[in-house]
Amino acid sequence: MTPTTIQFIGTALFAVAILHTFSTSFFQHLAHTRPAHAGLWHLLGEVEVVFGFWASVLMLAMFMTDGATAAIRYIDSYPFIEPMFVFAIMVIAGSRPILHVASQGVRLVSTSLPMPLNMRFYFTVLALVPLLGSFITEAAAMTLAAMILRDRFFQYGLSTRLKYATLGVLFVNVSIGGTLTPFAAPPVLMVAGTWDWGIAFMMFTFGWKAAVAVLVNALVVTILFRKELCLLSAAPRQTVGEALPVTIIVIHLLFLAGVVVFTHHPAIFMGLFLLFLGVAHAYQEYQQRLLLREGLLVAFFLAGLEVLGGQQQWWLQPLLLEMNHDAVFFGATILTAFTDNAALTYLGSLVQGLSEEFKYALVAGAVTGGGLTVIANAPNPACVAILRDNFEDETISPVGLCLAALPPTIMAALAFRLL
Repeated sequence: MTPTTIQFIGTALFAVAILHTFSTSFFQHLAHTRPAHAGLWHLLGEVEVVFGFWASVLMLAMFMTDGATAAIRYIDSYPFIEPMFVFAIMVIAGSRPILHVASQGVRLVSTSLPMPLNMRFYFTVLALVPLLGSFITEAAAMTLAAMILRDRFFQYGLSTRLKYATLGVLFVNVSIGGTLTPFAAPPVLMVAGTWDWGIAFMMFTFGWKAAVAVLVNALVVTILFRKELCLLSAAPRQTVGEALPVTIIVIHLLFLAGVVVFTHHPAIFMGLFLLFLGVAHAYQEYQQRLLLREGLLVAFFLAGLEVLGGQQQWWLQPLLLEMNHDAVFFGATILTAFTDNAALTYLGSLVQGLSEEFKYALVAGAVTGGGLTVIANAPNPACVAILRDNFEDETISPVGLCLAALPPTIMAALAFRLL
């Protein structure tokens, strides 16, 4: 397939954006060493800004090459449902009542485990919450897990090695942990309707294998860092602000459930979200700071990824279709790290006559590679926005993340290929 001028420009800018995500620490360093333009360097050092920034450059190029009408038509072709949904679910899931319920649930489950306190709590967060993502969506699970880990562990002196190991396992476990149902993981959602994959199919074809990998990954990292976890000072358990009435908790849970149920109807879930903001403002004594800034940055990141990713079909789809079902598993795992796993499976859903083996390999590979980079899976930027302040220079190294995610990724690959 011969690319058009704008497709070629889009691919070049996509490559530049990927390189930019690996260079955010350089821009943060410039912000400290070149104070005259520190604001600009800080902006370019925000990983959530990267794809939105280069998508803006693409739109400018499209205005110049194809004209205003074509550029506006291209933007209008994207409803941006996923960015809006992730924004809404991040803010609601990160509210104090929802976080309180999730933390109490983790604590309750962890009490039955034969481990020291910190170990069993840490293991439960990395094992239970990602699997819960199959029902409350991956974005909500990622937000809850990141905030619990931040408040319970990251703020209390974790080593850099443990921080990256935790991030790698969390990214991989959330990516594969959403495969128990057909509506929670973006790469599954893209194909479930077209390929008629229901809950029973997902549970018995993907779900139990993913659950095994999630549990093994969480257990391995817990055992490897058991000494550090046991020596870590326990986080204070007192609640901040007023005690939470049951009514407030129930209302927040209903808002969360409503947004999840109406995932594909932005007019409804955004209306619920705006109503939630009104309730949260009316009862501020039961809230902590809402993740509005973090949510907007993540939405901007995902919207930019959609705009840039839309210009990659000309080379991605032929590349996938040239592979057999064995090669496509590993190809999808690798390509996911540099694109987005939902984009890969969406391209597959456009092709007629694919074998069942090819379909399985494509989706399994896409979710397996979803933890290797920030852009590999839609919920990943949400975790980065929540946890990056706990890393040196407020920057998460893409190389460090990739290396940390490799072992759990291999475990996920073995589960999907051998079980």
